[in-house]
Formats: sequence, C-alpha cells, structure tokens
Amino acid sequence: MNNLVFPILKLLADGRFHSGEDIARQFSVTRASVWNAIQAAESLGIEIFSVRGRGYRLPQAVQLLEKDAVQQALGSNALPQAQAFTLQVLDEIDSTNRYLMQQAGQGAPHASVVAALLQTQGRGRRGRSWQAALGAGLTFSLLWRFQLGAAALSGLSLAVGLALVRTLHQFGLQSARLKWPNDVLIGERKLAGILIELQGDMEGPSAAVIGIGLNLQLPPATRARIDQLVTDIASHLPVTINPNELLGQLLLQLSSVLQQFEQQGFAGLGAEWQRHHAYHLQQVRLLFPDGREQHGEVQGIADDGVLLVATAQGVQRFSSGEISLRGAH
Repeated sequence: MNNLVFPILKLLADGRFHSGEDIARQFSVTRASVWNAIQAAESLGIEIFSVRGRGYRLPQAVQLLEKDAVQQALGSNALPQAQAFTLQVLDEIDSTNRYLMQQAGQGAPHASVVAALLQTQGRGRRGRSWQAALGAGLTFSLLWRFQLGAAALSGLSLAVGLALVRTLHQFGLQSARLKWPNDVLIGERKLAGILIELQGDMEGPSAAVIGIGLNLQLPPATRARIDQLVTDIASHLPVTINPNELLGQLLLQLSSVLQQFEQQGFAGLGAEWQRHHAYHLQQVRLLFPDGREQHGEVQGIADDGVLLVATAQGVQRFSSGEISLRGAH
C-alpha cells in the first residue's frame, strides 16, 4: 500500500479541491508521488475527481473515524465500561472480523475493538460480501470474552441487534427496526448487518468476534453493486451523524446489552427485541439455502433466540443461520 494514500485522503475529506502542488508541498514529496498515491486510492475503489488547474477532491465531504475522537466520545459518558475498550482504528483492512479473530487467538484482551476507514473484503452472512466506500459506512468488530460456552450463546446476534437499534433511536432514527436474526431495517431496506464468529469450547469459556456494518451515506456507485434493497442513515436524518460519536455510543450500548446477556441470556432481552421486530405477527416466507420455502405467521422469539412461526403444520422453531426472511406479499 502506498504510504501517502490515507494522509492525502484525510486531507481531501473536506470535499474541497486541493492542487497537486499544494499536496506535494504539504507532505514534502514530488507531484509524481501525489499522482501515484491518487492512482493507488482509485485502485481501492475510491472515487476522486481530478480537474486540470484545480486539483483533486472527493465527490463529497466525509467525516472519518479518528481514534482520539472515539475515545473522547466514550470518555464523555463517565461510565466505568467506557474505560474497558482497547481501540484500534486502521486506515485499510481486508476484514475487521478476520483480523480480530487472529488477534483473539493470540490473546487480545476482552473488549478489543477494531474499526477501519476502508474495509476491502467485508463479509456478511452466508458468504455475502459487505460493500464499503470511504466514509460511506461504519465498519468495526468487537471481541467479547464470555465465561459461558459457545452452546450458551444462542440469541447473541439478536442481543447485538438490540444494542444497534437502541443507539439509532438515541440519534433520532426512530424508524429503525430489527429483522431476525442479523439485520437492521428501515422499511424493507437494510441499514445494518451483523456477523458473529465464535472461538472456544462448547462448555466454556468462549470468545465472540462481533462484526457490524452500518450504512452512513452510500454513494450511487456503491448502491449499484449491492444485490439487495439497502438504505443509509443520511437518507433519513436531516443532520449528519458524526461517526466517532456514533461508534462511542454503540460500544457503550453493546457493553450494557452484552453484560445483561451474559447474566440472563436472551430471555432478559426478548420482550424488548420483539417490540422492535419488523415482522412480528406478519405473514412471512422463510427461504432455506436448499431452495425450499415455508410460509407462516411470526408468533415471536423464544428465550433461546429462535423464531417461532405458525405454519400449516403448527408452530415451528427456526434457528439462526438456517434461513433468511422475506415479507410474504
């Protein structure tokens, strides 16, 4: 990776034109070095406007994550759990989950957080890729070590979704709803997704790497690459949310929810989760990986996080990871 790419991108984050000459002077490099860095940035899929006589700029101003700003957002809450996070903000990474899984195996501390300005190979559930662009989304992973075994973590992704919705409501996005088991929606459009990977024994202790991708402001080119209905925060709020403040609040909510989950399991969170479920008491079509379908009406969520659906054969249980969910029209 060209070492000038992200310093230059941080300079261009104001959305204004910066001449190649000014950039070169600022970083004490040649104009050719600046041009090479711009080419390297574009090879990462970052769109940069270049106009002869004016210089370079991004399509729009973007707010980028900064470690000190996230720490400040955490510290201003005066809550003890705010001190517990070990935070890394990386310029570019293939996958924050993959990186943190490796770190977890090497003894990374509980409540380690890795966030990235640009994630090039982000992953969703069932092998999907998570599309990202500079400043377009918030992508991070959290390592949470449990005394519980992996067998006791059923419903964990639902608990994480609840922390997401609580935070979004806090920032004024009241229309954010949950979709069992891993997504946050506005209407029928996906706003955020969750991917959890586990390490450890079935009996305990265990560790979860919790990956979250949240759309902030998707450029048209990024939307065009996504093969499902999506939306972003910018489409629904009149003000721009500072991603540093958003990440700080998300981490505090995650800490609160995960501590409750460890003490009570999903049962202690189930009623609140169900109030935010976009498909509660709705007719749905369950789609299985092998192409089979099951129709029925969502009855609720069991204490272990499985979906309860009234079908022609009676109320059936469907567990995380086996199905996806679509509204039946």
